[in-house]
Amino acid sequence: MVAETPVTVVGIGADGWNGLSGAAREAVCAAQVVLGAPRQLALLPAQVGAERVAWPSPMVPALPALFESLRDRRVCALASGDPMFFGLGATLARVLGPQRLRVLPVPSSAALACARLGWAADDVETVSVVGRPLAAVRRVLAPGRRVLVLSAGADSPKQLAALLAGDGYGPSAMTVLEQLGGPEERRLDGTARDWDHPPGDALNVVAVSCAAEAGARLLGEVPGLPDEAYEHDGQLTKREVRAVTLAQLAPRPGLLLWDVGAGAGSIAIEWMRAHRSCRAVAVESHPERAAAVTRNAAALGVPGLQVVTGRAPAALAGLPDPDTVFIGGGVTRDGVLDACWEALGSGGRLVANAVTLEAEGVLAAGHARFGGSLVRVAVQRAAPVGGFTGWRPAMPVTIWSVEKP
Repeated sequence: MVAETPVTVVGIGADGWNGLSGAAREAVCAAQVVLGAPRQLALLPAQVGAERVAWPSPMVPALPALFESLRDRRVCALASGDPMFFGLGATLARVLGPQRLRVLPVPSSAALACARLGWAADDVETVSVVGRPLAAVRRVLAPGRRVLVLSAGADSPKQLAALLAGDGYGPSAMTVLEQLGGPEERRLDGTARDWDHPPGDALNVVAVSCAAEAGARLLGEVPGLPDEAYEHDGQLTKREVRAVTLAQLAPRPGLLLWDVGAGAGSIAIEWMRAHRSCRAVAVESHPERAAAVTRNAAALGVPGLQVVTGRAPAALAGLPDPDTVFIGGGVTRDGVLDACWEALGSGGRLVANAVTLEAEGVLAAGHARFGGSLVRVAVQRAAPVGGFTGWRPAMPVTIWSVEKP
């Protein structure tokens, strides 16, 4: 176990040593070991006599052993800008515990970008693609929205421009801000559709003023996306039922959902779209459908969805404990309902849908055992009837929802 010795985390910007406060400089000079990226370590003057150690790669798995080896030494870790804003400080807090850290931030790249652009920071969506799929940007795209993208490198602006243009946001204004706050700061402007700037500095932030072209697919923020938004083979919780089901599931920030019998993955995807910290695991037994779930998640801006190809209940073994479970398929299979119920902790919620008499029987039995509520949803859609228009009913869906005591 790592000793409870303090670790000072110092935020450093592109202006390097000159941009540090007196307290930050003292912390760096007092350290016996300074950890950082090679670019950050090179910003330190010769008067810093500490041993300079570059972060290992991959970094996170190596952190416990690294800090164990430094347990008896005064350690300072360098981080970009504000360490607690999509940065190293948050990672170290998870690995070492926040009580071990003393964090000395400088303005984040997002704060500097808003200052340069005259944007109100509280009216901006920020997405980091550092070590994350670029597709996550799709979740926040909407006409008129301002977005800051924390780039993964020099190629990120061109890749982002291609994504925006491909999704119907080609007219969006893009500004690349390189080396913010440093002597080599530079600004590049253009639109996503016509972006032709060559790759520049790897340290950059991209600002996007979203504008959609005619015919672009515009998605709402609330559950119940159009069925056409999904690639599917018919195994899809339809729009109206999906909206009611998500209301029963009640997504909240940070919660983990199991979507069992995921089909096209619509429930898990819209759960994750409810808040950027919502997490989900989609379990689907058909490999082709599971592959479609992955594609749907990327197309709808939640590429972090974990997809498990396998048949419940066996496929549930070893998954992280859920806060909420949705059973959209396979509820009649032996052991599925019991395994999902056992996996939930106190206060966890289970929601299951049924369209067949056999599945309804399982839900009715579950309701008798555990309580909760039963709701039947019937939807009718207008359709041609000869030269007129009439109502065509879809199969009614029974929804059982229960909270575990």
